[in-house]
Amino acid sequence: MISYPSRHCTVELQALPSRIGQVRRIVSAQLRYWHLDALIDRAALGVTELLTNVHQHAQPDKMCTVEIELLLDRLMVSVRDHDPRLPVVADAKDAKDADSLATCGRGLAMVAAVSESWGVRPDGESGKVVWFALPTPVVARSAGARSPQRMAGATATVAAVAVPVEEPTRQLAEVGARVDLRRPERAPARSAVAG
Repeated sequence: MISYPSRHCTVELQALPSRIGQVRRIVSAQLRYWHLDALIDRAALGVTELLTNVHQHAQPDKMCTVEIELLLDRLMVSVRDHDPRLPVVADAKDAKDADSLATCGRGLAMVAAVSESWGVRPDGESGKVVWFALPTPVVARSAGARSPQRMAGATATVAAVAVPVEEPTRQLAEVGARVDLRRPERAPARSAVAG
């Protein structure tokens, strides 16, 4: 039996609306690097829904960790937060009664719809992990891993690895790298000179 090493990417962030878009772009770039372009839309949608739930419901804070891991035959995506309360999933009767044009309350139903499986588990006394799995295409399983290259970048706080691409501004985290988006966002610098 031939086994391939798992590949792993972790991003820590505050689940703020502006950060969610950044993480979605990081996940998309990582999946392109792993030759999993076919999974980008579903993984990005699932991550968006899970991070939105953290933003809307998690207490005492909005800090969380997104992990994506490529295993032999599936992509595992998880979001860990510091709120030990497990999510409440609306039952089918509630879903039928809900307004079909509602813009909230369907996050986990959407995750279930786009994934092979999903779940939630307590994470110690002070948190939980919500996860989902996507099956990997056979082509991606047979693709060889690219050798990582080191880069210096403002995006990563610890060593990150990039793939040479045509767009030099595109950077991504790879193989066990940790990207830290916990820094507070700063407003653009303003000129002290009156115009």
